[in-house]
Amino acid sequence: MAPVSISDERAVSVSAERVWKVFSDAPAMPKVCAGFIDAIEVEGDGGAGTVTTMKLNPAVDDGGSFKTRVVARDNAAHIIKSEVLDVPAGSKVGKLKSHVTETKIEAAGAGSCLAKINVEYELEDGGSLSPEKEKLILDGYFGMLKMIEDYLVAHPTEYA
Repeated sequence: MAPVSISDERAVSVSAERVWKVFSDAPAMPKVCAGFIDAIEVEGDGGAGTVTTMKLNPAVDDGGSFKTRVVARDNAAHIIKSEVLDVPAGSKVGKLKSHVTETKIEAAGAGSCLAKINVEYELEDGGSLSPEKEKLILDGYFGMLKMIEDYLVAHPTEYA
């Protein structure tokens, strides 16, 4: 069966350029997402093939780590596509055969942008997740984006 695609978009009260600068600075994520991400390891230059391991705070679903690989990155268009290689053992979503995420940050006026996230996933058995579990996936990505937005609003001179 072909992968299932889910997507959503949200308004962000920070410019696309500032949000993209954070996306381009993976080592800053423990600071920007304090209390959620404790540490990050990056193998590569941020472009295609770069592998990133994010260690979650133990208070977040018992911790663990997410490992991703950049599939494609377009800095001019503010698009990054990543493949999820590994998730924490106790993931609420369960084990997926494949999981690819594309994030696009579009300018939406002075000091704001629109974040569009598309997730393609495939289950081992070829089925699809419940709507509740699909929502968990999207909410996880948008939750992290909200932390980035809150940090940038609180620190208006950073990543300016």
